[in-house]
Amino acid sequence: MTHAPRSGTEQAWAALGGDPALLAHIGTGGPEGLLPARLPVMELARSAVAVCSLAAAELAARRTGRPVPRVRVDDGAVATAFTSERHLRIDGRAPTNFAPLSRFWRTADGWVRTHANYPHHRARLLAALELPADVPDDIAVDAVAASFAGRRGSEIEQSVYAAGGLAVVARTPGEWAADPRGAAVAGTPLVAGERLDGAPDRRTAALAGEPLLPAAGLRVLDLTRVIAGPVATRTLALLGADVLRIDAPQLPESPDAHGDTGFGKRSVDLDLAGRPGRAAFDELLAGADVVVIGYRPGAVERFGLTPQSLAARRPGLVIGRLSAWGHGPWAERRGFDSLVQVATGIASAEATAGPENPPGALPAQALDHGTGYLLAAAVLRALTEQHEEGGSRLATLSLARTAAWLLDELPARREAEAGAVGSYDPEKWLTETDSPLGRLRHALPPVSFDGSPANWSRPPGPLGADATAWLTA
Repeated sequence: MTHAPRSGTEQAWAALGGDPALLAHIGTGGPEGLLPARLPVMELARSAVAVCSLAAAELAARRTGRPVPRVRVDDGAVATAFTSERHLRIDGRAPTNFAPLSRFWRTADGWVRTHANYPHHRARLLAALELPADVPDDIAVDAVAASFAGRRGSEIEQSVYAAGGLAVVARTPGEWAADPRGAAVAGTPLVAGERLDGAPDRRTAALAGEPLLPAAGLRVLDLTRVIAGPVATRTLALLGADVLRIDAPQLPESPDAHGDTGFGKRSVDLDLAGRPGRAAFDELLAGADVVVIGYRPGAVERFGLTPQSLAARRPGLVIGRLSAWGHGPWAERRGFDSLVQVATGIASAEATAGPENPPGALPAQALDHGTGYLLAAAVLRALTEQHEEGGSRLATLSLARTAAWLLDELPARREAEAGAVGSYDPEKWLTETDSPLGRLRHALPPVSFDGSPANWSRPPGPLGADATAWLTA
């Protein structure tokens, strides 16, 4: 007897350790043919949002004592949210999502992609070519193109990384699968969950009122940047958590990126290398329920902030951790969605035929957004499991493992998705909000279940401008 392949939602819910019977609570709908691609991108997006919504509904049921609410997944809301950074407007201005030096470059034997959106990454890329950091973009583009055209991609990848920059060779899916870096990731779970100790459960108060906020009363320390981690913590904020983002004052962050992912949160600057910053962090940790870490392995561990040490200092803590590359030789390397697409073969799979055409790209930064919703789901499921079994919990995900899910495990696209590009007007899933940053046009949250909030309770404010304290004592 042959069995139909499991849907992406079934796969993701199983990876989260969820009860398969709860999948019956999910309903889907909306316009068809969205996020068109050769790979099943819409299936990934729909599945990640579906399991996040179901995990939220499950926790809400646990805290109210009522049946699990019905989950609603609208493809239009999902597709709009997965491209939220493109829909954002700040006082009518469109954000800049990629800098001039973040692009594909022809090499002597193929293609590489660089990432230079942040000033320090741009400076390190140029330093690898012995160019000054203040060279104008138009001159820099010509210089980089000329230099890379005569060099092999692997040599560029190594030399730019050695200088602290970001450059990745475009590989095919087969090349990545045969590479030790790809093999190390493929052998790991999509969501790796771990119980760290036998700490007693810390039950939260029963929920009441509307909207239904399953994370109400929970305190979340947000140590994340860019898209994936902030999407996860933005979702926890939507669901009622007090989310406090912590940034190092010496690390620049894009105000536009924060305008997209900062909804529902507050933000402070803390230098964890200094005694005052560490003391402030320790005080916040003493009252935290969740810590979400989005830095590469080793970045926060140098401050003694390993999952084990965090749980020892705050028993019963839930820790969500994500990185670009997961396990293996590249575990501690910096990385971004666009680079992971290139290294893992996604960009090759999406390329337009022709030797002179560069590799392609997904219709959304789906690895970032998808991993973000999976991470939020993992935190919510860990909180539910704590209600039953106690214990400090760790959930670990990576963009590279989500890439393997997209490339090798998700079922073929539905017939409608394989056809022509869907026609839809995203305005239905966009709204406008006044904020300290200006008038924001932004995507509405796609996470939805009966009684769920329709929007965030607060807009983003300036980075680092809030009090270093929890909202309630």
